[in-house]
Amino acid sequence: MVGAEELLECHKTIAPHIHRTPVLTSRLLNQMVGASLYFKCENFQRMGAFKMRGAIQAIMQLPEEKRAKGVVTHSSGNFAQALSLAAQSLGVKAYIVMPRTATAVKKRAVIGYGGEVYDCDPNLQARESLSKEIEEKTGATFIHPSNDMNVILGNSTAATELLQDYPDLEVILCPVGGGGLVAGTALSAHFFGKNCRVIGAEPMKADDAYRSFHSGKIESNETADTVADGLRTMLGDINFPIIRKYVSAIERVEEDDIVPAMRLIWERLKITAEPSCAVPFAAALQLKEELRGKKVGIIISGGNVDLENLPF
Repeated sequence: MVGAEELLECHKTIAPHIHRTPVLTSRLLNQMVGASLYFKCENFQRMGAFKMRGAIQAIMQLPEEKRAKGVVTHSSGNFAQALSLAAQSLGVKAYIVMPRTATAVKKRAVIGYGGEVYDCDPNLQARESLSKEIEEKTGATFIHPSNDMNVILGNSTAATELLQDYPDLEVILCPVGGGGLVAGTALSAHFFGKNCRVIGAEPMKADDAYRSFHSGKIESNETADTVADGLRTMLGDINFPIIRKYVSAIERVEEDDIVPAMRLIWERLKITAEPSCAVPFAAALQLKEELRGKKVGIIISGGNVDLENLPF
């Protein structure tokens, strides 16, 4: 297990390579929830999402001989971009396995950040198989988008910064997809918060984390037909024990509540935020009675939106 020292050391290590993102507030959104809300805006992070933090930490922890052979991952979105940019920043080769159904704008972004894209069939088995093949052929080190301790430590730095700025937060709401962000957030809240609870938020249509949290074993989704495309992945064996130990609850929200919450963020905070970012805010609106009068942090996880396909 890690302690406060490891989290602080991680933040110090990656600080030169990331942005310290701003925290925004809105009186209207505060009134709607009946609480003081502090939005940690990772949409302003390099490459547009919190995943830059975990990607840069994971590569920096590799010994030089491994860095020289490159890194490989499979991702259809933000981690593909994050690992590509992190690798480029550190002079490392990045091999990125993406489903051929990934949007052209995402593939162009990965290539723009220096990543070498390999197309595969849109299923987990194909992703893993091709990633393994590239590993064996090139000697590159595989880095999982969320189920990797260094990635989790890197992700924790967003909440660490938020708690440095607002040390008396009582709750932090965080989206849950693969589990890497909520696990890191929960570690930071445990070590640096003052009785600060972490509540994960996920779509009802992709509620594997909620079911896993209550069953005590990792559950999967038969389908994940949610507008919050960044939250369609499942938990892993490294982040799940952290989630079980340090996360207080997981709240589910309906699709009909995600899009209006996303629109409110755009309209009131004047920022570009992904549908996944709207899920914790939608959960805050749902938890008004529980959050009334409290100081609440909300992680805005990213802003990489396909502007040709906005849900509103």
